Amino acid sequence: MKPSSAVDESKSKKRIHPLASFIFMTRWLQLPLYIGLILAQCVYVFHFWVELSDLIGAIFGNADSLKHILDVVTIPGAQRAEKLTETTIMLVVLGLIDVVMISNLLIMVIIGGYETFVSRMNLESHPDQPEWLSHVNASVLKVKLATAIIGISSIHLLKTFINASSYDAKTLYAQTGIHIVFLVSALAIAYADRIMAETNSLNQQAH
Repeated sequence: MKPSSAVDESKSKKRIHPLASFIFMTRWLQLPLYIGLILAQCVYVFHFWVELSDLIGAIFGNADSLKHILDVVTIPGAQRAEKLTETTIMLVVLGLIDVVMISNLLIMVIIGGYETFVSRMNLESHPDQPEWLSHVNASVLKVKLATAIIGISSIHLLKTFINASSYDAKTLYAQTGIHIVFLVSALAIAYADRIMAETNSLNQQAH
């Protein structure tokens, strides 16, 4: 009888069918997609610094920066503010937080997706390895993405409520309903993932 190590070695050296090898290699077609998301991340970084520099410029009295900031926070059809107020600053900061959260979502998709569907990054010994990457899989990635989307939706809903007087009741109800749908969807995904994990655990114990 062959030792287990010899069996494992023989399995690792088993020849892969050319068609199977070709199909497996097609996973690299996703690489340009992740590179595209990295470029989108660069656009968000540029946008973040443009908005932040204009906010700082407006605080120090730069007329062009103040005009840009007021144009950004003014809702179409609503009365335009004439000066920088606490509410205006809050809306700009919420916009910056929104950019950061979308960037975090991009990072999760880029790193988690590449690790799950393309190739291992071998970051186990890296001191900056994200905690969630050590146990990432397709199910975990879906739950984290759903949670991130809820956070982004919360920021947009808060911005709407700050300007509630500029919206009609139908718009407020619609945005609140959409946010609740996102929340329920995330809970359903997490619950389904939990059921699948428990089922796999029971199957492993049975064998």
